[in-house]
Amino acid sequence: MSRVSAEVTTNPADDVPTADAEPIVRKFQRELSAGLTSLVLLSVLSDADADLYGYEIARRLGADPAAASPFKQGALYPVLRNMSAAGLLSSRVVPSYSGPPRRYYRITPLGRDVLAAWRATWTETRSFVDSIVHRATTEEMTP
Repeated sequence: MSRVSAEVTTNPADDVPTADAEPIVRKFQRELSAGLTSLVLLSVLSDADADLYGYEIARRLGADPAAASPFKQGALYPVLRNMSAAGLLSSRVVPSYSGPPRRYYRITPLGRDVLAAWRATWTETRSFVDSIVHRATTEEMTP
């Protein structure tokens, strides 16, 4: 079994990854986003007062101009379908006068239960990761 290693370097002037690190950074972002998409979608639908269709959900994810959404709109639809098939969401198709029919989604009671568990898991995981990452950063800064 061989191990592949890649050296990640940063530009000391602005702490931005160099060109060699870019593919690794993009891969990390893709993997992280894939793992969080369902949590974020359930959260958006949980907060909604009405059923939402895909474009509305994507628009809500990108509503905060200060925070760049790592989620691509096209990647949301397969996740919505999978969550619907798992019983976390219900969906209905409504004809549209301005284009193709729209599929609207609503979180189910099972989806709310799962969301509560996922939020707890996310909070614990985030706290753990933050403690390790911030400790490592603090240690790097200590002479």
